Amino acid sequence: MSNHPSASLFFRSLLPLLLFTACSPSLPKEYDDVAAQPPIYPDYVGVTIPSNIAPLTFQLDVDADQMVARYSAGDCQIVCARKMKPTLRAWRQLIAASLSSGSSQIQVDVFAQRSRQWIHYSPFSITVSPDSIDPWLSFRLIAPSYVTYEALTINQRCLENYSESVIYDNMLCSREVEGQCINCHNYQQYNPQRMQFHARQHHGGTVIAYDGELKKVNMSNDSIISAGVYPAWHPWMKLIVYSTNHTSQNFLTTSRDKIEVFDSESDLIAYDIDSDEVTNIENRSDELEVFPAWAPDGRTLYYCSAHFVRNPSIENSHVDIMSRYDSIRYNIYSKSFDPSTKQFGPRRAVLIADSLMSGGASALLPRISPDGRYMLFSMAHHGVFHIWHHDADLWMMDLQTQEIRRLDEVNSPDTESYHSWSANGKWIVFSSRRDDGMFTRPFFAHIDGNGHFSKPFELPCADPDYHRQFLKNYNIPELMSGPVTYSPHDFARLLKGEGKPVKYVRQLSH
Repeated sequence: MSNHPSASLFFRSLLPLLLFTACSPSLPKEYDDVAAQPPIYPDYVGVTIPSNIAPLTFQLDVDADQMVARYSAGDCQIVCARKMKPTLRAWRQLIAASLSSGSSQIQVDVFAQRSRQWIHYSPFSITVSPDSIDPWLSFRLIAPSYVTYEALTINQRCLENYSESVIYDNMLCSREVEGQCINCHNYQQYNPQRMQFHARQHHGGTVIAYDGELKKVNMSNDSIISAGVYPAWHPWMKLIVYSTNHTSQNFLTTSRDKIEVFDSESDLIAYDIDSDEVTNIENRSDELEVFPAWAPDGRTLYYCSAHFVRNPSIENSHVDIMSRYDSIRYNIYSKSFDPSTKQFGPRRAVLIADSLMSGGASALLPRISPDGRYMLFSMAHHGVFHIWHHDADLWMMDLQTQEIRRLDEVNSPDTESYHSWSANGKWIVFSSRRDDGMFTRPFFAHIDGNGHFSKPFELPCADPDYHRQFLKNYNIPELMSGPVTYSPHDFARLLKGEGKPVKYVRQLSH
């Protein structure tokens, strides 16, 4: 037992420090030390966090009569009971103390009482990086059910505190039998005043917001497969590249992956916002092109494509695809782009994933780091919709050396999927199902100068148990420099109107 005679003296020595408490808890004076780190939820043991992140709240993840925990850094400490829920003011002073101390470390001590006996877990540290993260995050919230799929919202959350609001609520335009779906919000260079998202079915169309002006575009055209689906906004031009897809899904009864989403057709198109012109830029009959992404210099477009030769004896393309769904694998390609002429060059192979590993792999969702050095992507055994694949992991390619590696320091035994970079290139955010295998939550990780990532940490919430009680998935996390200021009703009024038709051209005007 650690019944130290100096315990009371040690505690008195802390009184001159800047001390913040919740309900004035005190640290136990008698306890047993245990050689194990505390089981807490969320797991913030040993993580690295941005200097501007909201307070990291947590709770003990095992039964205990009481819990007391302390954050300390430099001459500042925070003590809380039951749940670690520091105030924003106290947290910011703790962050400042950690950075000014020279160590950039916050030490965390957790004490638990069971049957009147206190134990003290091994302390752990949280590293505070001076690298900040973009202050806002947007995401689509969707229930894991196909009965209520219309109950969708696009939300935004301030990462510097816990404030959250709705960007658009799909139910503002839904009418049961005349339902619709919204998807794939995207921004130009993290700018919340330059965004787009797409609505399908009733009131379908693409919403474009640009510096205070809103318009709805009807991108359907006889010369393209469908309206735009997965977007990639050019870094500075009023130009968006989309994949255009015929997407279906099947429900599987014996596979661990219960749903298989697939494209029976998919191409790439480019859309000019000012002229409302649209053109095909990749539409090979034996390729399924999808998931475009720009390099930060705006001169290279990355995308994914699977080679698929149709069986002429099978008339239904849906049946044809599903008969071979687990053998369809996507590679990553790029195309050069000349901003002065709006001309795209021929495709070039970047990563041939279908020949990797035993039996091949499928690589999706390329995202290029802001300095152009790295390509972050997801990879699984097969398919185009990795959020439903439990074997999906994050990988990264060094575009200078062409070396690729699985991000073992980031991945979990479950699904890692949608991901994006911070504007300064120091952080990534991605969707993960590591908590329970069912719900996707946003996780963040810091990248160092050698291309290695810190242990990921979960989006902080005011109540640490919030995500365990919240029965929706976070989908497509996108970082932003600020909040979207258009109201949900602004978007609803726009969607209820007619969309401006596009003009198909063989080459965009310049």
